[in-house]
Amino acid sequence: MGCCSNQGGNTGPFAEGRELVEFVYQAHGGTLRSQTLPGGGLATVCQGCGASFSLATFVGTCPACGGVHAVSPPRSDDAANIQFAGKEFQLP
Repeated sequence: MGCCSNQGGNTGPFAEGRELVEFVYQAHGGTLRSQTLPGGGLATVCQGCGASFSLATFVGTCPACGGVHAVSPPRSDDAANIQFAGKEFQLP
C-alpha cells in the first residue's frame, strides 16, 4: 500500500492540520511538496489570516502571512481539504 492509498482514516494523506502538512512535506522523499496541483491549483482562504490565495503546489504558503498549508493527492480536488499547520509553524 502506498502513502496515497484511499484507505481513509486519520493518518497519512487523511491526517489533519499540522500532521497532514508535515506528512505531505516529507512524502516521497520530499519530492511531492513542490509538485503542481492538478488543474493548476486551488483557490482558498488562509486559515491563519483570512487572505485569499491560490495553493499551486501540494505544500504552499500564504503570501500575506506565510502560513503553511497543504493538501494530499487523494484529496486535492477540493479546496475544503486544504489543511493549515498552525500560526507558529514554519517550513524547515
